Amino acid sequence: MVEHASSTTDAVPDAAPAAASAAMSDAVADPAGAPDAEGPAPGEAADSARPRRSAATRAAILAAARDRFAADGYERATIRAIARDADIDPSMVMRYYGNKAGLFAAASEIEVHAPDLTHFPREEAGARLVRHFVERWECDETLTAMMRVGVTNEAGAERMRGVFAEQIKPVLAAVCPVPEEAPTRAALIASQILGMALCRYVLHLPPAVGLSHDEVIAWLAPTVQRYLTAEHP
Repeated sequence: MVEHASSTTDAVPDAAPAAASAAMSDAVADPAGAPDAEGPAPGEAADSARPRRSAATRAAILAAARDRFAADGYERATIRAIARDADIDPSMVMRYYGNKAGLFAAASEIEVHAPDLTHFPREEAGARLVRHFVERWECDETLTAMMRVGVTNEAGAERMRGVFAEQIKPVLAAVCPVPEEAPTRAALIASQILGMALCRYVLHLPPAVGLSHDEVIAWLAPTVQRYLTAEHP
């Protein structure tokens, strides 16, 4: 089906229609968020039921957005398609995120929580970093979704580059023997960690999927260690 752009999905709707649609969409999209028979008293409903409903709606929108951006790329993904996937009215997406750019920014927000490698023995840095990322990939679907977007769309690729520039390079610079080489070494480390993630979690190559956590670490850590701490190539 061809998606047709319209003012209802590319601009914030008028306040009154949006509010009415938002209230109706919240009730339809997230009936589980409404108080049950043993839920809050009527006087408490406005304070407690609405935040739960809002959180559930946002979560549904972001999950649908990640899947749609991964499948269609940034340019082809539409607010209407994402709203349809989330089973809510498009005005709800606009209410929470304003436009597609705002939604993409929220859906692609990643905090890798990279470990401070100065807290560990120098010779363990490679293994610590690889283990951290293996565990993150296993428990954080956002990373996998953004990997899919990153390999198909420039907006996703730019977001991934930003994550490494803002969150990874400072960690590496703290242990790199040649600080000015930190960006190059970060790229080399990314080739190992992101390469494995692509094969294991996106392409699902059987040999990569079949490796245990310890096996992945054992294979990658020596190379990552060299990129981190070797004086020369």
